[in-house]
Amino acid sequence: MKRWGIPLGLLIVIFLIVSSLTIPVKRAFTFTETRTENPQMTYRLLSDDLEFQIRYVHSIFLTDVLETYQVQEDSSLKFLTMRYEDVGIGLPGFAEEGETLSVTEDGIYTLTYEDKVVDSFVLYIGDVDAQLAFRYKGKETNLKAYLERGHSYEFRVKKLTLYEIMKGVNLNGKAKERTESGSDN
Repeated sequence: MKRWGIPLGLLIVIFLIVSSLTIPVKRAFTFTETRTENPQMTYRLLSDDLEFQIRYVHSIFLTDVLETYQVQEDSSLKFLTMRYEDVGIGLPGFAEEGETLSVTEDGIYTLTYEDKVVDSFVLYIGDVDAQLAFRYKGKETNLKAYLERGHSYEFRVKKLTLYEIMKGVNLNGKAKERTESGSDN
């Protein structure tokens, strides 16, 4: 009987280790590289605050655009608002069905969405020196310091396993250093 005690104990330990590495445990915002055989994942763990923002400089108007989202119970993303200064080329001058557009006295447009929900969206990291940032819990993170220029990333909220957390790049971690030309060092 004792002969089976050690192998059974070893099997239990192995099972617990494998389980702890493969069972999803933490929800996170994830940026997963697309159009590649070996996609890299960058993430930021999600806490109790369900609202976040993507801020970027519009490539034509060179003004800030601020998109605000809310994570839903099923990890889908509800588009709340988009704020911008100029209209045209991706920045609407009118509201469609299910939207409301308001303009402040200083010319800031706010497009509010009633019920626009998506599971994910693709973010293209342009190879230009324009800002692209992820805002969460009062902290703004420069995405171009973590994600590779000229590549596309699927953004979604999903539960990560401990293995994925160890393998991925944490947005709170050390960013890639770049030269003035934008290439990696």
